[in-house]
Amino acid sequence: MEGVQRLVNSLYRSHFGKMVTSLLVFSRRIDLEVAEDIVQDAFSSAVVEWQRVDPPQNPAGWIYRVCRNKAINWINGENRRTGSLISGLPCSEIVESEYSESKLEDYQLKLLFACAHPALAPKAQVVITLKYVANLKVEAIARALAMTVDGIDRILVRSRLKLTEEKIQLDEPDASLLRLRLPIVHKVLYLIFNEGYRSSSGRELIRSELCEDALIMCRSLIEGDVGNHETKALYSLMLLNSARFGSRFDAKGNIVDLEHQDRTVWNVDLIRLGQHYLNQSIQEEVSAYHTEASIACLHCAAPSFRRTDWAMIAKLYTQLLRNNPNPFVEVNRAIALYYSDGKDEAFRILEDLHQHPFFHQYFPLTSTLGKLHGLEGRRELARQFLTLALTQAKLDAEKKFVSEMMEAL
Repeated sequence: MEGVQRLVNSLYRSHFGKMVTSLLVFSRRIDLEVAEDIVQDAFSSAVVEWQRVDPPQNPAGWIYRVCRNKAINWINGENRRTGSLISGLPCSEIVESEYSESKLEDYQLKLLFACAHPALAPKAQVVITLKYVANLKVEAIARALAMTVDGIDRILVRSRLKLTEEKIQLDEPDASLLRLRLPIVHKVLYLIFNEGYRSSSGRELIRSELCEDALIMCRSLIEGDVGNHETKALYSLMLLNSARFGSRFDAKGNIVDLEHQDRTVWNVDLIRLGQHYLNQSIQEEVSAYHTEASIACLHCAAPSFRRTDWAMIAKLYTQLLRNNPNPFVEVNRAIALYYSDGKDEAFRILEDLHQHPFFHQYFPLTSTLGKLHGLEGRRELARQFLTLALTQAKLDAEKKFVSEMMEAL
């Protein structure tokens, strides 16, 4: 029984949002509240059925099928008075008929475009998509958007209410309207990849499946002729960051910071591919993705940490902030300034940010302050920040990383 419950709990964490969104796209008759009820019921059915017989070889597929069958039953119940029943029509035929003219091949990408509905505010579009397509927890969404959990919950409640009251359908838009939703899609893919690159919840620091999902969807946009030059720049950024995955941990699973990473294990093929798409993306109009990809490219091209062009990286972060004010970017700019003879300015930025209620609890910022104060010989101040960082660390690898810095003091 415990094994079945663990399996269902795992599937719930990884598939609940995607199943809800698939039902919204499956039928115009189903709203968000109904879809959530159906999916909850399907998971309850799985617990009961799999305790009676062994779980199927494809448990996620089993639950998806039950969701679809329950959705059809619900629609039939709504339509009985009109006699418009669809029980004889296979689910696959319904889905294929809805998307017969689609320019998108990736099903998850279709859901992403469906959730980027213009009737919702931009931030609501991002939150809804991260929740129901990327299946991120509310805590992870709050962290990614530098918001409180309560703030995300309020957006979700208002969005559900708006979708229900105004009968807004989360459909895949016509091919001619896909480009209008592309900016939101880019932002969501960027946040999905970042959550995978450094997970804010769970036991793993890297969630490779999220990074892979984002890469696949971004590539599908390019190959499906839906993307633009910003899509290529975003894809370049993802590839260049992915190229360095193998050096971020040692053989024992311990975190290795950029300064001590073995650059010989960086994936040269991914770096070249990232550089290729960055070159292809260059136009007169430069987006934030172009700038971030250029920064990643400089890191990948540097022969060593000390020989990295930190001054240029600092300039690129300054350019990025000019058009897109962002406290997360400020942290990275400060680090680049520190290593490019701008130490006083770097500490001013970091310490100002640390006064903010959210960033006072932000582990990467606190640990960075501890490390940099330690490099400057301010051991007691470094120890204070590292002690605080130790309380903020959620993963064992993070705690060990901080503990080792404290021992080095």
